[in-house]
Amino acid sequence: MGTGTARYVLLLAARALLVSALLAAFFTAAAAEYVRPPPGRIILTEHTEPAAHPQQVHVSAVGANHMRVSWVTDDKRVPSVVEYGRSSRNYTASATGEHTSYRYFLYTSGKIHHVKIGPLEPGTVYYYRCGMAGREFSLRTPPAALPIELVLVGDLGQTEWTASTLAHVGKADHDMVLVPGDLSYADAQQPLWDTFGRFVQRHASRRPWMATQGNHEVEAPPIPSSSPPPPFAAYGARWPAPHEESGSPSSLYYSFEAAGGAVHVAMLGSYAPFGAGSDQYRWLARDLAGVDRRATPWVVVLLHAPWYNTNAAHQGEGEAMREAMERLLFDARVDVVFAGHVHAYERFTRVYNNEANPCGPVYITIGDGGNREGLAFDFEKNHKLAPLSVTREASFGHGRLRVVNATTAHWAWHRNADAESVVRDEIWLDSLAANAACRQQQGGPAAVDPWNDEL
Repeated sequence: MGTGTARYVLLLAARALLVSALLAAFFTAAAAEYVRPPPGRIILTEHTEPAAHPQQVHVSAVGANHMRVSWVTDDKRVPSVVEYGRSSRNYTASATGEHTSYRYFLYTSGKIHHVKIGPLEPGTVYYYRCGMAGREFSLRTPPAALPIELVLVGDLGQTEWTASTLAHVGKADHDMVLVPGDLSYADAQQPLWDTFGRFVQRHASRRPWMATQGNHEVEAPPIPSSSPPPPFAAYGARWPAPHEESGSPSSLYYSFEAAGGAVHVAMLGSYAPFGAGSDQYRWLARDLAGVDRRATPWVVVLLHAPWYNTNAAHQGEGEAMREAMERLLFDARVDVVFAGHVHAYERFTRVYNNEANPCGPVYITIGDGGNREGLAFDFEKNHKLAPLSVTREASFGHGRLRVVNATTAHWAWHRNADAESVVRDEIWLDSLAANAACRQQQGGPAAVDPWNDEL
């Protein structure tokens, strides 16, 4: 990163943190239960190794038994090769992949490598080296059957808050990380994509990270241009999605199976066309229709802009998408929908069409990973959806969905609190595939029964 760019980024960071500090001071005084953390600085992680050595290493799942290893090198001559094996420094296999790069006005990225390795055994640790140079990394593949533990963390950024969140994530075992959008908060400052990649490498190189896009990935040109960079230029080049494996025509929405097909995860695009005539709508209808709930008892959906939200922040921004797609999710008996965008935590009861419904999904907003914009404190007590909102809090943290077996899962939201991650909200969930009443009424709205916190 050049000196001028670094100073500009730091200036933006200081301005954002000042605003956050003022808001935090005001609302902390009103919070008797929990003293929220003070503002945290943006962490600019530098690359201190030779140009040929890998940086920004992260892995993602591709199909049933493959993983994609992605990294960047400043040296454009480095081959897109990954050597790997089950023993440290004993690489029994290698794979060659592809590479890309992109330009964003005066910025030119390094060489971005993507290599698919496998087939791999489930639940197994593999050691690997990128580009035949530099240090060794290790990853563990997800299990082939239940139970499985999925970490949910949205609106990350790269601040001291984010570092705290990821430290809490790393203290307990997990199998996969799901991100409902807003990764780097680069916002057209492309060097921040590089610092973010280095920032998360310690975690993202060890377990598969699966992401969908948020509004901060769009990166519309900040100045008029006759040949502007396309939307999602950096996100698409750096964090490719396995969309072809799920029949999706776009990397902005896709699906994959986890735990040997016991969990189906659909990643939707809040910033791709979603109306009834759109490619995304048609793909989602096919995707959900193809799920056999006898073999796949759990269906989970991620998107960025929440469909249900009682916070004043981003109020109503997901409504058009909800009106277009909610019936698809309800008819498919989707179990849980996770969103980001709002920098707070909120969990709703099972809902369909703005009413409690025992056969609708549980809606959870988890946009509290640690971004530089700070927390969204203003929950509206008299919002029309407030009676459906079970828990809501403006604090940083992460969530864990542990799918125990075909009928039962446990959700816990861990609040960042000093040195420990405090469980602030938890619930046991029953799969809708195991609910006889919901199966009988599938394809039409279910009757509304009284609901409680055990769903």
